[in-house]
Amino acid sequence: MSILMDYFIIIWGILLITLMSIGGFFMFRKFLKRLPKEDGKSTMDWEEYYMEKTKDMWGDSEKKLLEELVSPVPELFRDVARQSIASKIGEVALRKQSKKITQDVLIEGYIIATPKRDHKFLRKKLREKEIDITPYEPLFQLSPGTYKYKVKQKLKQKRPH
Repeated sequence: MSILMDYFIIIWGILLITLMSIGGFFMFRKFLKRLPKEDGKSTMDWEEYYMEKTKDMWGDSEKKLLEELVSPVPELFRDVARQSIASKIGEVALRKQSKKITQDVLIEGYIIATPKRDHKFLRKKLREKEIDITPYEPLFQLSPGTYKYKVKQKLKQKRPH
């Protein structure tokens, strides 16, 4: 009987350490998103800014499409994913000086906001909805770091010296 209790305690200890490690990992990621960058604002501050600036620009069909696109994300993480993707879409809309979030802006922002491993699902979903992905092919090739670099270069070129 004591050998069973020993195994139970060992398994229970391993389970607790594993669950605390997973929780700590996600808490640490959130902490890193709250740290200020070189401009004085954190990643989360910028997300909130873009969400607030563009909340009136969303139409019902665009909200519905965004919900369909974030549907494969596990429900526990869906709210966080939705906010970060929607804020990137808002950033794209503001950069393009759009009056409204359109399907093109939504797809462009979604591609930019998601890692390459999620692009396969996006391509499949867009084919199901009979949306041509040809105009978005260059965006699928960019990594998030490359995208940020190219946007910064374009902004520098537009500024008068």
